[in-house]
Amino acid sequence: MLESKAKKQIIEKFKIHPTDTGSSDVQIALLTERIKTLSGHFKGHPKDFSSRHGFLKLIGQRRRLLNYLKRDKDQNYGSVIKKLELDK
Repeated sequence: MLESKAKKQIIEKFKIHPTDTGSSDVQIALLTERIKTLSGHFKGHPKDFSSRHGFLKLIGQRRRLLNYLKRDKDQNYGSVIKKLELDK
């Protein structure tokens, strides 16, 4: 889980309007941060299969949100990809 300070910083960076806390952009950013944290966990615990199941679900959820952005809001998609450095 993300700390509340880190979560607030991510929301501030990716929000679209002043009261935004759950837009696709914000959700993708939060999921990406959780995915980065879990991938570090798996380097030290390679046999943690129950956490890996949730990890794969997070990756699928992020993929679905990215597909939605690409399909419906192409400008937002490009900016989110660049900010999160997912275009490698």
